[in-house]
Amino acid sequence: METMDTAVDELKQQACERIDAVAQQLIDVSHSIHARPEQNFAEVYASELLTRTAMVAPQAGGRLRYLGTPAEEGGGGKLVMARNGALNGVDVAMMVHSADADLTTIDAIALQQLVVEYTGESAHAAAAPEKGRNALDAAVLGYMAVAALRQHILPTERIHGIFTRAGEKPNIVPRDAAMEWYVRSDTVTTLSALKPRVLNALQSGASACGCGFSHEWVDTPYADMVTNNNLSAMYVANASRIGRSVTVPGSNGRRVVGSTDMGNISHLVPSIHPMIASAPTGTSIHTVDFARESITPMAGKAVIDGAKAMAMTAIDFWTSPDQQRAIAKEFSEANADKDVL
Repeated sequence: METMDTAVDELKQQACERIDAVAQQLIDVSHSIHARPEQNFAEVYASELLTRTAMVAPQAGGRLRYLGTPAEEGGGGKLVMARNGALNGVDVAMMVHSADADLTTIDAIALQQLVVEYTGESAHAAAAPEKGRNALDAAVLGYMAVAALRQHILPTERIHGIFTRAGEKPNIVPRDAAMEWYVRSDTVTTLSALKPRVLNALQSGASACGCGFSHEWVDTPYADMVTNNNLSAMYVANASRIGRSVTVPGSNGRRVVGSTDMGNISHLVPSIHPMIASAPTGTSIHTVDFARESITPMAGKAVIDGAKAMAMTAIDFWTSPDQQRAIAKEFSEANADKDVL
């Protein structure tokens, strides 16, 4: 047993030394991506830069598949890849997300995007307003109906939207209006119950104003994140080896709530999605301040530490049949059969 532990430690040391050897290159890659922001399925530059190799996988008896996954913020890139076989033969999946604290997981709740359109009749707003049907009024009333609905949803649910079209000129009764919404709930099951309530609220504005109404639920919902606790415990232990104290969300007052297509992946294979501190406490993710912090030495250290913690966790998984069985057992018990693709 001692010999095995020594061998595992040596593999971890090799992995960390390899990461240290290319540390500046990894930080430079991070800065290059930061300087060239790309969205959705246009993340070509990022993909080209992030092609790196794993040195210790064969020695540890494992295989490593690097997946650059685009369109996490809109489009569900991981879902598209999973549908096309990207997870075939994969035993576990890991990713690390930057934040203002080291946490075992993101509080990822289920989400689906909704696009709605209101159709009215244009008319001159001063000369013949009675001939018009105001699509913008319909949209505003629908928006307010959702605001009223928020009083009667679960505290953990979220509904937020924006106007994407709202008329052409002030003196023309708007003939069409459109909005985009994110509807979030704890799980894909509770999300399915919330969706028709949101839709009814939005449609009520059209009924009140005599306007037409259409909607589209965009793509597959993002599912809730199911953290594999056995796999997470290995990550926490390895992060501790490099000086990071990873805590459970809420235990220190810090948590990050959001939605991600990694949630869907966690229903398909055992997964973790820890958060790593790359910015000072209190810096919210996806803000201008957070973007500024992403090119600081603290953020650079997070890049390297995240790589090391995941590499050592992979080594623990590869070299421990007991952990492999425990992780697989937990996954089979925790993940109900759900259609997440």
